[in-house]
Amino acid sequence: MSRVAPERRVLRLTLGEAPATRRDTLAGEEPLEIRVGGRSMAVTMRTPGADFDLAAGFLVSEGVVAAREDLLAMRYCAGAEVGPNTYNVLDLALAPHVAAPNESAARAFFTTSSCGLCGKASIDAVRTRSRFDLRADPLAVEASLLATLPDRLREAQTVFSATGGLHGAALADGASGELLCVREDVGRHNAVDKVVGWALREGRLPLSGTVLLVSGRASFELVQKAAMAGIAMLCAVSAPSSLAVELAEETGMGLVGFLRPPSMVVYANAQRVLTPTR
Repeated sequence: MSRVAPERRVLRLTLGEAPATRRDTLAGEEPLEIRVGGRSMAVTMRTPGADFDLAAGFLVSEGVVAAREDLLAMRYCAGAEVGPNTYNVLDLALAPHVAAPNESAARAFFTTSSCGLCGKASIDAVRTRSRFDLRADPLAVEASLLATLPDRLREAQTVFSATGGLHGAALADGASGELLCVREDVGRHNAVDKVVGWALREGRLPLSGTVLLVSGRASFELVQKAAMAGIAMLCAVSAPSSLAVELAEETGMGLVGFLRPPSMVVYANAQRVLTPTR
């Protein structure tokens, strides 16, 4: 748990009171280098934990893999440094039928925890096309069920409760609201990649009939990651961006923002949200 939520002595100041020294729990952040076939593809800042899910989900988001059988193996390696394994370098082996990542889309340099698109080599490389048709998914979810999801996610965010510094992403069943997978990370995009990677490794793609809930805003990159996994509804507790709304509308994804019970705002494909009058 120390790498996920390390502790540090801090000085707490409150006006009108004496300074107090105490131990505080922080959100862990370390680099992870993702290699494919021994070649570096990206370095991302993440919270350690569920690294295999993160790497697998990253490859789904990049359009490299789309099924469990596309990915043969994953292993930690020591990297270039001499000394003990830091578990910050992960090498993935693709199945023979899977084409290696396009070099023009490779990101063999730094990606911050706040931006999952940083490091893209060109504007064209930003956009990836999903192999799954979201419009073929008949998913429609009761608004009352969606309203229960933020509290369910918050209850499941154990590390956030200790640190207050992690984003959360949850995959929910669109019929029952059951949380199928919850992941936390210092990066919003990493939390989603961890959820998608879990689904890939479980053989669940495409994720028809499910809802993706994120604890922050809905950006273009998160809508794109959801589409790449075949998720037909994305809900966020904060606002979406204009490009996120456009992409959701184009792909047939239901997009809900400001999901803060008892209200929410539906920005795209409103037919996917059922209300008592509809």
